[in-house]
Amino acid sequence: MTKSELVEKIVESNSVLTRKESELVVNLVFDAMSAALKKGEKVEIRGFGSFTIRERGPREARNPKSGEVVRIPAKRTPFFKTGKDLRERVNTLD
Repeated sequence: MTKSELVEKIVESNSVLTRKESELVVNLVFDAMSAALKKGEKVEIRGFGSFTIRERGPREARNPKSGEVVRIPAKRTPFFKTGKDLRERVNTLD
């Protein structure tokens, strides 16, 4: 599901919000989550899962074409851990 499909689902299931308002709500939620992760905070949505930031140290790798050693700097990457309810919903056979 894409972001625009999510907005469309919200519009279909809720007659009060317009498409523009639904899009604004979705963008606000994603922006708030991104800002919290950028600050190093954990984002937890009960029953769905949690997002955290993992630190990756610097390392050396090789360019597969030339074999040259390339330094990769340290970076922070987002990590998602599914919640129990989501795991159970995905694994049930309907």
